[in-house]
Amino acid sequence: TPSLPPPHSPAPLHTPRAPRRWCSVGRVFSVNRWVGAQMGSVDAGAAMEKIRAAGLLRTRGLIGGKWVDAYDGKTIEVQNPATGEVLANVACMGNRETADAITSANTTFYTWSKLTASERSKALRKWHDLLMSHKEELALLMTLEQGKPMKEALGEVNYGASFIEFFAEEAKRVYGDIIPPTLADRRLLVLKQPIGVVGAITPWNFPLAMITRKVGPALACGCTVVVKPSEFTPLTALAAADLALQAGIPAGALNVVMGNAPEIGDELMQSTQVRKITFTGSTAVGKKLMAGSANTVKKVSLELGGNAPCIVFDDADIDVAVKGSLAAKFRNSGQTCVCANRILVQEGIYEKFASAFVKAVQSLQVGNGLEESTSQGPLINEAAVQKVEKFVGDATSKGANIMLGGKRHSLGMSFYEPTVVGNVSNDMLLFSEEVFGPVAPLIPFKTEEEAIHLANDTNAGLAAYMFTKNIARSWRVSEALEYGLVGVNEGLISTEVIERQIKSLNLLRYEPTM
Repeated sequence: TPSLPPPHSPAPLHTPRAPRRWCSVGRVFSVNRWVGAQMGSVDAGAAMEKIRAAGLLRTRGLIGGKWVDAYDGKTIEVQNPATGEVLANVACMGNRETADAITSANTTFYTWSKLTASERSKALRKWHDLLMSHKEELALLMTLEQGKPMKEALGEVNYGASFIEFFAEEAKRVYGDIIPPTLADRRLLVLKQPIGVVGAITPWNFPLAMITRKVGPALACGCTVVVKPSEFTPLTALAAADLALQAGIPAGALNVVMGNAPEIGDELMQSTQVRKITFTGSTAVGKKLMAGSANTVKKVSLELGGNAPCIVFDDADIDVAVKGSLAAKFRNSGQTCVCANRILVQEGIYEKFASAFVKAVQSLQVGNGLEESTSQGPLINEAAVQKVEKFVGDATSKGANIMLGGKRHSLGMSFYEPTVVGNVSNDMLLFSEEVFGPVAPLIPFKTEEEAIHLANDTNAGLAAYMFTKNIARSWRVSEALEYGLVGVNEGLISTEVIERQIKSLNLLRYEPTM
């Protein structure tokens, strides 16, 4: 059975092609989900004390409602990417712990799935309320282990909790169907039943939201879950799981194991009790999961990153385009799968847009995410910085010009300067692959047809953006773009209401009854 990368593999967790046409978005406004309340600068020591005081610093795995160490006693370090400081040593689990977590989830499935939708809804709603009442502690934990600025971390708590709230409500709306019969004395009914145990493998860039948007719909449907969070950011996952227990989610309905990725992944794939795998990460790992899941015929949902184009037409409002492109590119220091990876600018406004965009990027404040003024935190680790350096070096060697940044930040560690690269062409890595860092490539184009061709010239079709005042063009181009999400005149398009059918569709089995 294919294996996942080892626990400390530097391989990026995003790159690939996602299923097309999740939905096409004309104009989506979700800015408020990502805007958190302002907090003053916080000392790391004080932040950790606040988290401990709230009882949310967990370092053991969660199996069957109990906090357990790795059976062999092994641990892995969780570091602050901004300082290199070791935040905690967490249990490094493997196949034995995962097998027990699966058994626990399978046992609990037969009671959790039999609860009424209303009962499951109440538990999920309480979990949402606890997430929101511990917003600051969760945001501090996220900033410490992942590096994103506090304002973004607070926004992620809002966003992550919104999935639990939404699916708490949707739990009561899993309707069946009545089908007109072919015979007069028959009645055809379709019941929707939970599929069973779900294995959820999540990345490090959104330590809370990537979990809640998988676990929320699974629990709402009546499924139980074994979560494998990234070894870089397990603390947020464990804190969220603790709050789930407090909310009344029963022991065994939600389990968390982390550590030895190959062993955990193999156990999830090989188990006949796990009926579905949901994964956000790289194409390479996604392929292994799909192949490994075939032996036990599991349902598989893969969100495999992207190479998002951002098209700025010459009839766009420059201010709107700059603001939207900045948000789409530099959120989480460019470490999101829906980041604007390629900014295509029509020749008529290329110079004007480039000048305004560079000025806007210059205003971004790089620093420790705990500092109030910070808008750009560090990259997750040294491997991420080296990847960015490789892409920028490739571009400059082939004729691109550095308009801003282009090197490591003077703060050291894994900080990289917000960078703008001009005159990027399709033979460069910055065009063809996902950089996953704070680098904005500008690519000139002449016609609408050329822009569409350049935008679709990729193997990754998760999200795309466009800026134009022309309503007809906005419809024409958005439908021509081969991407699941399309934002028009907007740079922040993620919202729980768009993803409701995506997440719940494969968590149910359809049972015809005659």
